[in-house]
Amino acid sequence: MGMLQDGTWTSETAVAPTDDTGQFQRAESGFRGWLTADGRDGPDGQPGFRAEADRYHLYVSLACPWAHRVLVVRALKGLDAVLPVTVVGPVMGEQGWSFTAEAGGTGDPVNGADHLHQVYALADPGMTGKVTVPVLWDTVGKTIVSNESADIIRMLNDAFDSLGARPGDYYPSALRPAIDAVNDRVYDQLNNGVYRAGFATSQAAYDEAVSGVFDTLDWLEAGLEGDWLVGDTLTEADIRLFTTLVRFDPVYHGHFKCNVRRLVDYPRLRALVRRIADLPGVGDTIDLDHIKTHYYRSHPDINPSGIIPLGPDTPF
Repeated sequence: MGMLQDGTWTSETAVAPTDDTGQFQRAESGFRGWLTADGRDGPDGQPGFRAEADRYHLYVSLACPWAHRVLVVRALKGLDAVLPVTVVGPVMGEQGWSFTAEAGGTGDPVNGADHLHQVYALADPGMTGKVTVPVLWDTVGKTIVSNESADIIRMLNDAFDSLGARPGDYYPSALRPAIDAVNDRVYDQLNNGVYRAGFATSQAAYDEAVSGVFDTLDWLEAGLEGDWLVGDTLTEADIRLFTTLVRFDPVYHGHFKCNVRRLVDYPRLRALVRRIADLPGVGDTIDLDHIKTHYYRSHPDINPSGIIPLGPDTPF
């Protein structure tokens, strides 16, 4: 779909990169700075940025599950007033993500860019790499702090806790080993597994990916005896799962050929999605029209007609 090469945008014909066996390969995030309360370096020595209200800006797609998890944490923490958001248009075209003001996009009031790759080039004029959402932008330093969603949700959880209207800890220290264990399996087999199924270019790669998707859904359904995945409280493990489950029946079941079962066939997981969607502000982060438009019109190798299906009805 395209990338930056030495700071210049270049188009690619492949819908997604695959290896010699036909398995989808996700690119590493290129910016890994860290927000801290006092600006010191991050927990693993990442370059530090001081957490301040009205200094940072989020670039997101409402379609992207990785960006969606950031929007969910932003909503739960009540950060709307201190961390504004710019939304790209739903269709990823020859220039990648665009700032069209149509179909749910907002334009770019921060940098006046037409496409997200221009924002990346502002941060690193010589960059080579993929241009992805979410992006946490520093309006003071004029650079990208991070484009890694897993890091951004932890920064908002910790460094931004005192700045929001609803403080809360979604990565409590006592539950971290259990949260990390769930996250590891869910990311590999489900969050990323649906993409490995959808973008597979060999039968073997597809079969392996789909088996992992439904083995993990079955495991989650069987283990979800209370309201939440870990302990008796909402954690980032629930949030990271939620954004994939929201898209499962409308997109992944058909578009990515993950059609062994549907979310509606998993009553406990379906109830979990409803529970999270009903939390303050979270329902407003779900835009199914944006989601379906993106997937069904951005992957011509998978859906050359660009037709967007009318269904299905969703349980949230």
